Amino acid sequence: MPLDELIPIRRALHRIPELGFQEVETQQFLLKYIRSLPQDFLEVKEWRTGLLVKVTGAVPKKTIGYRTDIDGLPIKEETTYDFRSEHEGMMHACGHDFHMTIALGVLTHFANNRPDDNLLFIFQPAEEGPGGALPMLESDVFNEDRPDMIVALHIEPNLPVGTIGIKEGLLFANTSELFINLKGKGGHAAYPHQANDMVVAASHLVTQLQTIVSRNMDPLDSAVVTIGKIMGGTKQNIIAENARIEGTIRTLSPQAMDSVKKRVEALVNGIKAGFECEADIDYGANYYQVNNDAELTHEFCEYIAKIKPQYTVLQVDKAMTGEDFGYFLKEIPGFMFWLGVETPYGLHHSKIEPKEEAMEVATSILIDYLTHKTT
Repeated sequence: MPLDELIPIRRALHRIPELGFQEVETQQFLLKYIRSLPQDFLEVKEWRTGLLVKVTGAVPKKTIGYRTDIDGLPIKEETTYDFRSEHEGMMHACGHDFHMTIALGVLTHFANNRPDDNLLFIFQPAEEGPGGALPMLESDVFNEDRPDMIVALHIEPNLPVGTIGIKEGLLFANTSELFINLKGKGGHAAYPHQANDMVVAASHLVTQLQTIVSRNMDPLDSAVVTIGKIMGGTKQNIIAENARIEGTIRTLSPQAMDSVKKRVEALVNGIKAGFECEADIDYGANYYQVNNDAELTHEFCEYIAKIKPQYTVLQVDKAMTGEDFGYFLKEIPGFMFWLGVETPYGLHHSKIEPKEEAMEVATSILIDYLTHKTT
């Protein structure tokens, strides 16, 4: 699909970012576009705010899935675009507008050029949270046409346009959100002995949490514990009755994630005892590691290098980023790759402006590869 046809789709989607499981306008946009395509061998099913679009092959022996995420982020846009977000405080700052446009471009090709095998285009909601992949994977509607293999991509601001970043095995980390609420006894600032100060308790806990990686984890097993937000108290002369800590955990193995959480719980129990307070832990959204199938990844790299020599296939290192596509790969063999979009601002940045030329690169690669795999 030529770039001049992809750009208007991407810009229209960029204007209407919506949060996870709230992608109502996005779903309607996708449905309208998909219904404009030839319907001879398309079957569209809705799942919550997402879609499953099956292209029935001429002589199907297998089904290949292609997944895109569709939600935006709660970020106020600060780009130079004249097609900025029309939804206040929300933005496609992680490239999901690119991802959807690429999927529609590839789907358009196969709606007009019937493959031999089945294709399943998965428009998945809530990748940014609370996580749409796992419930979609477990749904009856998904399992009616469960793919035999599955593929996805993600934009990468640090790679130039025309570059694919990929690796066999572990690509993205296991991730978990972390929310800790502390409740003690408030009081007057002049009488600290009559209260239990949760600002002090939270401060102690944050310091202790930072020892998990340095003192409780095997140095050869990478992990990250980041506290990004602390809230506590109401006024400068009132001892805080409540405090809340928000953060994230990242590990390169499920076992390490379990170990970090056990240590978090031990430290929180220590704070409860030491400060005679109440505490609860919520791990929020948890994403399983993205682990690329070695054989399929190797075959993809060789095929693209052969059929698309104008593009660069770059072997990259694993990253501590999270992606709930990992749940699909846990159950279904496949892979995810980075798509170079060359922009100085990173993912989740309010000023990110990926180069649109990358969409044509991706559609070209995916159309050729999926044709190869379905013939």
